[in-house]
Amino acid sequence: MSPFQIFAVSVCVLISLIDGFDVLTIAFVAPSISAQWGLAPQQLGVLFSAGLAGMVIGALIISPFADKFGRRFIILCCLVILTVGMFASGLSTNHTELVISRIFTGLGMGAILPGINTVVAEYSSNRYRSLAISIMAAGYTVGALIGGVISIYLIKHFGWQYVFFFGGVFSCLMIPVVFFQLPESLDFILTKKSNNALDKLNHLLSKLGLQTCSSFPQASIETHQKSFKLLLAPNILKSTILLCVSNFMLMCSFYFLANWTPKILVSLGYSTDLSITGSLVMNIFGIAGGLLLGWFSKKYSVQNVAALMLVTAFIVVTAFGFSANVLPLLFTLIAFIGFTIFGAMAGLYATAPAVFPPQIRATGTGIVLGLARLGATLGPYVAGLLIAAELPRGYYFLILALPLLVSAICVFVIKPYQE
Repeated sequence: MSPFQIFAVSVCVLISLIDGFDVLTIAFVAPSISAQWGLAPQQLGVLFSAGLAGMVIGALIISPFADKFGRRFIILCCLVILTVGMFASGLSTNHTELVISRIFTGLGMGAILPGINTVVAEYSSNRYRSLAISIMAAGYTVGALIGGVISIYLIKHFGWQYVFFFGGVFSCLMIPVVFFQLPESLDFILTKKSNNALDKLNHLLSKLGLQTCSSFPQASIETHQKSFKLLLAPNILKSTILLCVSNFMLMCSFYFLANWTPKILVSLGYSTDLSITGSLVMNIFGIAGGLLLGWFSKKYSVQNVAALMLVTAFIVVTAFGFSANVLPLLFTLIAFIGFTIFGAMAGLYATAPAVFPPQIRATGTGIVLGLARLGATLGPYVAGLLIAAELPRGYYFLILALPLLVSAICVFVIKPYQE
């Protein structure tokens, strides 16, 4: 990969880092907000799910516009939404205001991931594509890790509001970087031939060290079918459904664990700082899991590795639910949960671009991730109901681990798109 390709991927990794910070910020500040506002478990469940509900809307409604107006344009719009939403969250004075702010922030969080996922897939070489997407997914985890470390300091010295303010500043700083430095998708330029599209194409080809064109390649001149019609084609529909179900089930379990782990540790008698440390452990080992999956994907099927990680995650999550309240044991299980579940998530991200043809890649990925966010919304909310009903820890962990098995079966049988 050329330096230009590496730079394009690196910008997307930074954006993924911001996305991870913004999404999981609520998990770190939840114990403090709950104590200050006296929130019940059901209210916390709604708060956790609010941003995820916004992500569903963003992924389903906003991200398809990337195939019409460009990946770079939508990424810029999403960064503006994230900046405004994070500052609004920090300025919230009650539960309702914070829920609305998180829904708005979720619009940007949900639509930005399909865009950067597509750009990374297109600017990576064939050999390193799965690894590059895994690194991007690891950026999400690094963002969550940074969020945990910074949250401990900011909450202690300034208050939970400043965790949101920090995220808003971070998002704002990335806007000029994307505007001036992030290249547009090559496939978008080819399929949406504007007046100066050939100049844009040759500019990018020269940066990539490739031969320039005197006219558009024939493939880009052909009339493309409507996006949703293509999604219903027999050779794509089955894989799309399987990918949707697999992501839905994974996100249901993942966001339950990501959001509720600090609060559960507090309920077991540990301090807020220690509970956030538990999330840090999950994210640190999650980075390792995502990168290891990317490395293995150079030799083995990324889908098979992801399926194996999902099955292992089910076992470890269930074990955590039924384990004794012994801190070293809990942290060990949390480390294994992070390693397997973040690794599996990176595997599903790497699978998505291979399922769709280039002209609907952002739309297809957006729909898949949008429907997946429904699972992300459901998991934390159901957990809140089960905890409020005083169901034993082992039982509600088992219930919310079962989707991982379904996800493993689906990703194992997915067939990549072929012309």
